[in-house]
Amino acid sequence: MVQGMTQELFYAVSNTAAGWVGILSSNKGLLRITLPQSLEQDVRRLLGNSLDRAASSPRRFKDIIERLRAYFSGQRVDFPDKLDLSGATPFQREVWQAARLIPYSETRSYAWIAGQIGRPEAARAVGQALGRNPFPVVVPCHRVLKSDGSLGGFSGGIETKKFLLSLETTLKN
Repeated sequence: MVQGMTQELFYAVSNTAAGWVGILSSNKGLLRITLPQSLEQDVRRLLGNSLDRAASSPRRFKDIIERLRAYFSGQRVDFPDKLDLSGATPFQREVWQAARLIPYSETRSYAWIAGQIGRPEAARAVGQALGRNPFPVVVPCHRVLKSDGSLGGFSGGIETKKFLLSLETTLKN
């Protein structure tokens, strides 16, 4: 363990209709979620070195795993999960919390988020903060578009952003 760190870490890796996902948390809340990957080992790689000191705890994540499976099967799902934001800057925290306000199957602009956090000139910085979002889907940064309605960037790639937006607009429930 890193000196001074006493928090316990937990993880789970599970398969969904869209591929393998991974979840990493501390006792304070979620630390990271991966977007679906075709291979389980890719999820483990994305979760990083933290797995070396994390306990595999599938039962701990049973509820969120079931919700992720439902989400990637095209069902409307909410993710009110507690986040461990201890590694985030105050600006990132504000941006990610504002992004969580965007309703399922709706989109907002980077400028909208900038306005929500009282920094209307910060749309570009909002995009950078969203690009560092370690909680995709739970913090729905895929629902944030450019002011002209174009997709903008996405840490998981534009095709994944299109896939997630399409998944939410072809709602089965």
